[in-house]
Amino acid sequence: MSSEEKKEQPSKKSGLRENVEAILVAIILALFIRTFVVQAFKIPSGSMKETLQIGDHILVNKFIYGIKIPFVQKTLIDVREPVRGDIVVFRFPEDPDKDFIKRVVGVAGDVIESRDKKLFVNGKPTDFTQAIHSDPRIIPGNLQPRDSFGPRTVPPHSLFVMGDNRDHSYDSRFWGFVDLNAVRGKAFIIYWSWDKNNFGVRWGRLGHLLK
Repeated sequence: MSSEEKKEQPSKKSGLRENVEAILVAIILALFIRTFVVQAFKIPSGSMKETLQIGDHILVNKFIYGIKIPFVQKTLIDVREPVRGDIVVFRFPEDPDKDFIKRVVGVAGDVIESRDKKLFVNGKPTDFTQAIHSDPRIIPGNLQPRDSFGPRTVPPHSLFVMGDNRDHSYDSRFWGFVDLNAVRGKAFIIYWSWDKNNFGVRWGRLGHLLK
């Protein structure tokens, strides 16, 4: 083999280097997408039934509410703030290491009140078609705020959130408001759903857009 032919053949070292570089680029790209664009979450509880089932895997749009600086969660670029009806993933105020998912029912300045399970926003009866009540009992507000509370005014830079499964959701009725800086993003689609009780895929839920 001539010296010229040897030069034309790529070395094993350069091939390995290309593979390593490709893997590093893929990792950086994946981290960028996960941090700033889209992140996957799994639903562990039934607090958002029937909208979300236990075992649903969802994608969350992290860009829609602005670009945030990682770890400190300060907004670098504003896009828009959550509005009533959005399903949001956020850091749980009582334990920031945990993520919760609920529906926004009140934004800054709104007055939220519940009377015998009937929700009022700014004095008007307001609720979402997705909300369900499975427990016929009415618990007095002096015992716990599940069915009757308020009125409460949502402070600036905050949200009031509730689970669609109203009688089985631990939410703003119990622990207060969500700071906008704690919001990770808006849930928008179910990409996978596993029913562990029946050990099977819920094919009809795949690709379902959330609203």
